[in-house]
Amino acid sequence: MITARDDRRRTFETVPAGVEAATWWGRAWVAALEERAQDAARLERGRAYATEGHVDAVTITPGRIVAYVRGSRARPYRTELSLTAFPDAEWAALLEAVAADPTALAALLEREVPQSLAETVLPGAGELVPRCSCPDTARPPCKHAAALCYRAARLLDADPFVLLLLRGRGERELLEELARRNAAHAAREQPDAAPGFPGVPARAALARTSLPPLPAPPAAPAAVGLPPAYPGDPAAPDPLALDQLATDAAARALALLTTGEDPIAGLTLWQDAVRLASAHPTAGLTGAARTLYRDLARATGRTTTDLARAAAAWRQGGLPALTVLEEPWDPPAGPFDRARPALLAAGQGSFRPEHNRLTARTRQLRLSREGLWYAYESRPDTADWWPTATPCQDPVTALLR
Repeated sequence: MITARDDRRRTFETVPAGVEAATWWGRAWVAALEERAQDAARLERGRAYATEGHVDAVTITPGRIVAYVRGSRARPYRTELSLTAFPDAEWAALLEAVAADPTALAALLEREVPQSLAETVLPGAGELVPRCSCPDTARPPCKHAAALCYRAARLLDADPFVLLLLRGRGERELLEELARRNAAHAAREQPDAAPGFPGVPARAALARTSLPPLPAPPAAPAAVGLPPAYPGDPAAPDPLALDQLATDAAARALALLTTGEDPIAGLTLWQDAVRLASAHPTAGLTGAARTLYRDLARATGRTTTDLARAAAAWRQGGLPALTVLEEPWDPPAGPFDRARPALLAAGQGSFRPEHNRLTARTRQLRLSREGLWYAYESRPDTADWWPTATPCQDPVTALLR
């Protein structure tokens, strides 16, 4: 279930191509910053930065749009544009106006900014407030803030709900509230109209019948039971393979019963093989487990060592942990700027950054895209990294678990 809090944060890893705004509301957004600017050269440099791809992932929350913008120095700058979010009373009036106006509602559903809302939701001159961690603070906006403004305009071109999120409400909650208000308007306009579909009076539908109440469903078992024993008939399938299939099917059925989610939905062949292998320890394997590892590795074109390492990562944190093991990426500077001094202050030594990894001799921390730190260890003078412990948002805690 997506909550209002989840609906009020969106991150765009990529931005539609181009720099110049294509819609009238996108151009109005740019004009709100350009009309405040005191230096045309900064704007032109910001436009060039946007064209050259200097703006990294853009995150939007009520009242703020934030991104890291790469300038002439190696470390990117944290750049922000602020816009006042509406209070609840102003939102109520705005939603009521849209629900009562079929033209405005249709435009919004077609992902266009309704003309009737232009003066309300679009920023006026000087209403966009730029902030940047760069040293150029004399005459805002700086070139980094200008670059972010131009890139944000392309997001608004494609989806005006980005602008409404800046004003304080997410797309899902807006559409749900508009649906409720639109239904209320329709009911007031046609209070006595008969429905165009067959039905029964509510009193009859809710009347008691002679049917007894349904029994309460049995409680879900705490764990998967043991599969039956299979005969070792040479003409029958391998009993060990049948045992594995039955045990895994029972585990999937229990997961579906208790969570409503299929644990293998969307997994690749390799990811599903890792999931199966993770149910068995990687040390002191039984003969049956060794056979399973060998068969899974052969079916996926990997080695048993690759599979054992991946299974250890899966036990560390499921599919997200396997992604951390296999996919390096380049995070923004902020998490590392906080983690390295914290590790040094905790007496853990100096860690060397590379991609999303911090390494110090035989210890390593890896940062996931979700902001969790995963601990790894290797033998001295090798790069044979194996996952350990469980992930944590605090790098020191993740390392010492």
